[in-house]
Amino acid sequence: MEKFREVKVVDNFYQNSLFYPMPTVAISTLTESGQTTIGAYSLVFPYYIAGKDYYAMILECRNSSNTAQNILRNGKCALNFITDDKKDFKELVRLGFPGKTPEEKMKDCHYEFIKGEAEGDDRPLILKDAYQVIECTWDDTLEDAYKAKEHIGELEGVEGPYNNFNGITSKFGCHFILKIDKILMKEEFADHLKNGLKRNSFPRVPVDYGYHDSKNFWYMRFGERRPRSEAIASSNAGSVESVMYCAERLDTKVKFTKEACEMYVKIPRPFMKAALMQIVQIAEENGIEVIDKAAAEKIAEIRKAKK
Repeated sequence: MEKFREVKVVDNFYQNSLFYPMPTVAISTLTESGQTTIGAYSLVFPYYIAGKDYYAMILECRNSSNTAQNILRNGKCALNFITDDKKDFKELVRLGFPGKTPEEKMKDCHYEFIKGEAEGDDRPLILKDAYQVIECTWDDTLEDAYKAKEHIGELEGVEGPYNNFNGITSKFGCHFILKIDKILMKEEFADHLKNGLKRNSFPRVPVDYGYHDSKNFWYMRFGERRPRSEAIASSNAGSVESVMYCAERLDTKVKFTKEACEMYVKIPRPFMKAALMQIVQIAEENGIEVIDKAAAEKIAEIRKAKK
């Protein structure tokens, strides 16, 4: 019998230390100017499911993301569940890459939007072609999470103290307990729920496995036996955000600052992970825990001397 091997638990363990199937959700929020913008998420799960006076979902995300910043400010969002249509999935992968402003991301967005059903004019639009949508309001009363609003705009990490399960929960993380206001579903599938399910009653739901590197997004279309990859848009190649994204997913406790990552933007993407791991190895050998600009210059000198 094949033996188990221990795998190291690292940041983003759900995608770097596991094969973990997840939902695919396009979260719409409102920018400060009132524009609807989209972020791609998988860490969205049922939270309060019974025995409470309301039902809720939980969203886990980076506190510097556009989605987190918008929820901190406005408190409203819509969870749009898309089908496995290849064109729509490719667009969601594009929208999910961090580092661009909402205006930059949404400029050429091909999704169609319509008004939802939840009360209030301060709500984001929803995706016309979603098979189901959950319109939500953040419950910022739990754990006094509303205090996190004081940190809106702090995109380089938030200093503690941190909350445990709602609001800003770590230097780079957020959790949002999202009260369910409305569940909207296309009539075809709502009828299936009401009248009884059969094998052909289910929407074509994609299952994803997250970003396992800085090049591809791995997912499985409905009914397929093997996952496929969707390449991250080449327009992001060479950006500091792509370097940061790769650095955050390395199997190490060594951290990179944005200033350090700016020094590595010219490394070709196929060699990025290997190059950063070499840099990390030198950092660990020299007791460097955070690679900032000064540390990056010191490591560059050490690499040069070794050559």
